[in-house]
Amino acid sequence: MDILLRRGDAAASDVRSELPDPPSYSAVRTMLSRLEEKGHVTHRQDGPRYVYRATIDAEQARESALERTVRTFFAGSPGKTVAALLDRSSADLSDADLDELAELIERMRQERR
Repeated sequence: MDILLRRGDAAASDVRSELPDPPSYSAVRTMLSRLEEKGHVTHRQDGPRYVYRATIDAEQARESALERTVRTFFAGSPGKTVAALLDRSSADLSDADLDELAELIERMRQERR
């Protein structure tokens, strides 16, 4: 998805060429077909090849991926997800980052009241 969102249009061979340690061409085609079945991409025919384009924007793709990640790896718990992220990156967080997180948490508390 990232490649399609960045490029706009791309054939399976274009997508494959931009992947680190790329899978087989047929695996890329299968992945694109599954994304199309889910409504995330569409294709048009350009001669003998299909050219794919994302049907969702980057924000929608991020939200969908994040929702799936939270559901799959953190039992649907946003708290467990944030705790895992903070644990992994605590050394990389600046005071400004921590202040921003604190402000977001406080804002959410205020919105609930």
